[in-house]
Amino acid sequence: MPPEPKDLTIIGGGPTGLFGAFYAGLRGVSCRIVDSLPELGGQLTALYPEKYIYDVGGFPRILARDLARNLEAQGLQFGTDVRLEEEVRELARAGDGWDVVTDRDRYRTRAVLIAAGKGAFAPRALECPGYERLLGKGLAHHVKDPAVYEGKRVLVVGGGDSAVDWVLNLRGRTRRLILIHRREGFRAHAHSMKQLREAVESGEIELLTHRELRSLQGEECLTGATAYDNRSGEEQTFELDAVLALLGFKPDLGPIARWGIELEKNTIRVNARLETNLPNVFAAGDVISYEGKIELIATGFSEAAMAVNHAVQALNPKARYSPGHSTNLKLFKDREEAEALFG
Repeated sequence: MPPEPKDLTIIGGGPTGLFGAFYAGLRGVSCRIVDSLPELGGQLTALYPEKYIYDVGGFPRILARDLARNLEAQGLQFGTDVRLEEEVRELARAGDGWDVVTDRDRYRTRAVLIAAGKGAFAPRALECPGYERLLGKGLAHHVKDPAVYEGKRVLVVGGGDSAVDWVLNLRGRTRRLILIHRREGFRAHAHSMKQLREAVESGEIELLTHRELRSLQGEECLTGATAYDNRSGEEQTFELDAVLALLGFKPDLGPIARWGIELEKNTIRVNARLETNLPNVFAAGDVISYEGKIELIATGFSEAAMAVNHAVQALNPKARYSPGHSTNLKLFKDREEAEALFG
């Protein structure tokens, strides 16, 4: 029996996709989320669940995994159908709507919202002997659980936000903590760099700049690494239990690039209504580009709301574009009255 058709199918279960599902429910349209990852939350859960997020409205700071959990509760409250660990391979025209074709099934939908973040993200590899052999055996590209590094000797490689944030989060947990970066300048936020300098001065973190990895040691598990000074060639070997290669990710739109959607570099071009060049196919979040675009979770929320409301109007031209303020919606007033009566 084929899956039930939906009004809207959202490709991507990260913050933007989850907020889009919430707005779909708010507007009374049926919705399905399809995501290739094993759990919802996108990069919040897949890459940095233990990192604090500071720039989401209403939360001075919140752990990424907690934000993902809140977004899931909000986004799925209207009965959104969720399909995880399914890669969308094709977007095929089906009458007035679309078939979203995955590696497992085929989903009929009237409209589509692409909220795929940066698309498939492949970590930037370390170019040194031992990389392939020790990946997953002490060498990792992200931190899933900081407790894994308790009492261990850890080397972090990188100079961006991820590397600096994680070395700060791991201080006080490890037996030894070293950060190496290939140059003097960093790409991390100024406040994080201030914290890093203070941690280096207090001896919590060892910082070595102009250093790159020459090789990784170990057979069944990682036991050490050799770094070299890229100015002098001088080498230094460290006995280690873990290496975190936090060099960023290479964005890749993957199959999306073959769907006939107008692209701009590695992003989807949209208009002011968040429409792509394909009928009733909208996009929001980091996957899109337009003049003045800023890549923030908060921006994705706004774009998701706009895209869903425009999609609703596209499916039903008589529908209002704006749903009004949530505090005035009958949907929530009825729920509040029911909760007051029945607890």
